[in-house]
Amino acid sequence: MIKPVYLTEDDTIVMLDQRKLPLEEVWLKINTPEKVAEAIKTLTVRGAPAIGIAAAYGFYIGVKNLTDASRRKLEDRCRYLTNLLGSTRPTAVNLFWALKRMNRIVEEDTVSPVIKLIKKLRAEALRIHEEDIEACLSMASFGSRLIPKGVKILTHCNAGAIATGGYGTALGIVRKVHEEGKVEMVWVDETRPLLQGARLTAWELEKEGIPYKVICDNMAGYLMAKGMVDVVVVGADRITSRGDVANKIGTYTLAVLAKHHNIPLIVAAPTSTFDLSLESGDSIPIEERKEEEVLNFAGMRTTPPKAHAFNPAFDVTPAELIDYIVTEKGVIERPLCQNINKLLKDAD
Repeated sequence: MIKPVYLTEDDTIVMLDQRKLPLEEVWLKINTPEKVAEAIKTLTVRGAPAIGIAAAYGFYIGVKNLTDASRRKLEDRCRYLTNLLGSTRPTAVNLFWALKRMNRIVEEDTVSPVIKLIKKLRAEALRIHEEDIEACLSMASFGSRLIPKGVKILTHCNAGAIATGGYGTALGIVRKVHEEGKVEMVWVDETRPLLQGARLTAWELEKEGIPYKVICDNMAGYLMAKGMVDVVVVGADRITSRGDVANKIGTYTLAVLAKHHNIPLIVAAPTSTFDLSLESGDSIPIEERKEEEVLNFAGMRTTPPKAHAFNPAFDVTPAELIDYIVTEKGVIERPLCQNINKLLKDAD
């Protein structure tokens, strides 16, 4: 099981540099919260759950040297770290969920000395990581029950082990289905402009010995029309209370195509990805990244010198286009809005 980010016993954050894959497997050692924030912003670490884990570890190493500080200084530092890490990427709600959990340790314990609070923050960051791995394994088990034998799966972007604490969400389901001998083929959308599918998902599938072929994003409709896709499985970065899903740009297009061809669309995400404060997907903040990611390819300019680009990193798939949302607590079926509230209420 690949863990893309983890904390060593001597409190060093070790992180897989996903910008280098698949040509190089480079592991970075990070010792400051500022460098963690930069790693999140530059996609050194990516994927909603992995971002949350990285932020929790970054929060901890940002306070670990305050053992002799006053409580006020600790609280000031927590505010700084929340702003620093929370400003990196706006769409993935797991980031803010993890920071909220870390802050809650200090807010709810008003009696412990600072040195004890720091120890509790370390334990909480580790707990967030371990819970995510357990959630991925549980999602895989629930999701595999929805998928028949001899299946041809299409996936988008990368929702694998390296986008999570380990094992993966959407790709975790693929792994489980492969272990059960049910996978005939995995179609991997290359996922322009940063090729998370071609670079990262293909890399993971190859390591696991799972049969796959990479396709350009605009080939998906052709495959569906030819009966070469049985199910679409994707991850999520934020899910609203009615079941609208923000995920990597291009997911909405797949959902429309899948609906037209009567192909089920499965979204896999932990309950930490739900943002019940939002009802409509229109309210989800969509990150817009630098235009150079579109204007260049593999470091080379591929457009006219004066060209400009529009580069939203995510789109929103409305609930009516989604057949199932698989969480660690169980499978949410239609009507999504009603069943989301029921599942999350029962989970509490």
